[in-house]
Amino acid sequence: MLKSPIRFRSIGLFAAAILIGLSPLASVTSVTTVTSAFADAGPHEAPYGMEALPAMRPSVSVGPQYDTTHVYVASADLDAFVNSFLATFGGKASPRAVFTVTPTPSKTASQYVQTPVGMLSVFGFETPIPYPFGNERTGYLVTDIDQAVKSARASGADILVDTFDDPIGKDAIIQWPGGLTMQLYWHTKAPNYAPLHSVPDNRVYVSRYEANNFVRRWLHFSHGKVVSDNPRADAGVIGRPGETIRQIRIDSGFGRMIVFVTDGKLPFPFGRETTGYAVDDVGATLTRAQGAGAKVLYPPYGSGSGKTAVVEFPGGYIAEVHDGQ
Repeated sequence: MLKSPIRFRSIGLFAAAILIGLSPLASVTSVTTVTSAFADAGPHEAPYGMEALPAMRPSVSVGPQYDTTHVYVASADLDAFVNSFLATFGGKASPRAVFTVTPTPSKTASQYVQTPVGMLSVFGFETPIPYPFGNERTGYLVTDIDQAVKSARASGADILVDTFDDPIGKDAIIQWPGGLTMQLYWHTKAPNYAPLHSVPDNRVYVSRYEANNFVRRWLHFSHGKVVSDNPRADAGVIGRPGETIRQIRIDSGFGRMIVFVTDGKLPFPFGRETTGYAVDDVGATLTRAQGAGAKVLYPPYGSGSGKTAVVEFPGGYIAEVHDGQ
């Protein structure tokens, strides 16, 4: 049984370990302006800071279908969680197995879950979880792990765990200004997955003090682009209706990221959800989720970009769902 607090993260390494024995899939309105608690989190100097960064290194991204959300649950909750998630979104899960997925001794029961709206790696640790595992929340497959680590470092990331071997490749854990921790992973034999029906959002919360710094450095590493930067977005999407918030959307070869610039005063469950899933019908998705044992923590909220809601699955995993592709 997992005795430490349940935590949920997103990553690619652990998916790598679970992939052993799996067959690859086929190839792959305006908002009303109101007084804002985040007013000083608005206008910024382009391009997100003045300090020069080194020349960009080659892109190391592969594709968003290789990102996985990490879900840590008690071993006893594995079946209930996996079954509920699949009943909600569709897809399939790998057979459960026990692995060592860290560079120091540990053991976890693990499953890899493939759905049309995003991938998961699910863990029920049978031993204490070595630090800093469980803190990482986003992981990406890269074309070259050594080049990826060098590029991350040149872009301003700290290397929390240097490159280490896993059963079918190599991995490293890095951390960005503002606190976002993620894992990079590489396969000895490259996987081949079909594109997702919809690409999920990596939901990142940062302070106004580090927002520009983080965005600039992430763009430098990911070769991404800012799709939108709205200093007066509807804060109802993070549980604070009647206020506005700065919201930044970024696309890159690693998928989609939505950055919420906040004062940290977040009502539960916001900040606990690390991934947002785009679905065809929010209402129908929530009905399926509730029928499979999940709870709606934040009922559908309509904003200029559509409906959003937050749901908690058996075992404690919290996720956002929203309209769109």
